[in-house]
Amino acid sequence: MQILLTAATENELELFINKYSNIDILITGVGTPATIYNLQKKLHQQEYDFVIQVGIAGAFSNKLNLAETVIVKQDTFGDIGAEENQVFTSFIGNSLINANGFPFADGWLMNTEGIPKNTALKVVKGVTVNKVSDSSLQKQQLILAFDPQIETMEGAAFHFVCLQERIPFIQLRTISNYVGERDKSKWKIKEAFENLNKELLELLTLLNN
Repeated sequence: MQILLTAATENELELFINKYSNIDILITGVGTPATIYNLQKKLHQQEYDFVIQVGIAGAFSNKLNLAETVIVKQDTFGDIGAEENQVFTSFIGNSLINANGFPFADGWLMNTEGIPKNTALKVVKGVTVNKVSDSSLQKQQLILAFDPQIETMEGAAFHFVCLQERIPFIQLRTISNYVGERDKSKWKIKEAFENLNKELLELLTLLNN
């Protein structure tokens, strides 16, 4: 199986890169524009059977533990919309963007084929934003609009491209912090990187069996 492994930064794959060199790796850069452009460009240059995105993420509640790794089943763009009277309304699902226009399904970018049935990891709902903030208002707006479990800056872009290109995929994320917590002394970045790379190796074993 020809697999492409992608991440926003080299740090998220450092432990893997240092041990293995027999798999194609793409560092897209941070955020949705860089992810969409660089991933789609790569997929047009070479054919792959499967694409994996890895990275760290923020969790919306302590139902997910710091350094815990999860798989994202559905994701969406959390900052395409309008804010009026402190209420956020997504444009996905109104007259501007059809909530069921491909590749969306009821406003979500769904992974219906790529998740291994025998994985022990929790399967979660994500939301993607281009602004990480300590704003409690932004956090509550996202919860009310999407009821997500995690937040990233690239996940929906990754789902969007893979669905458009009709390539099986999986988004693997490890919790480094809780959304809204900007005191990085409370983050678990090192532990998140370590567990992310550990679970990545187990995922690759599952996919190759």
